[in-house]
Amino acid sequence: MLEYAKTILLKVSFDRILFEKELRKALRTLVPAELRELKAWCYQQFSKLYRRVLNRVFTQPAVA
Repeated sequence: MLEYAKTILLKVSFDRILFEKELRKALRTLVPAELRELKAWCYQQFSKLYRRVLNRVFTQPAVA
């Protein structure tokens, strides 16, 4: 699921709202180890473009 989430995020990275929606969806489907890897990857790939979105999504408590 991690690789799938990465693929989707790359494909929707042209739109901030869609990117945030898909990122939140990915957080609901991944296990904790994958979440840590996704977080590191997202900051590496998208921090220049979407740092605020990443900070907002990754600092909110997880919702089941």
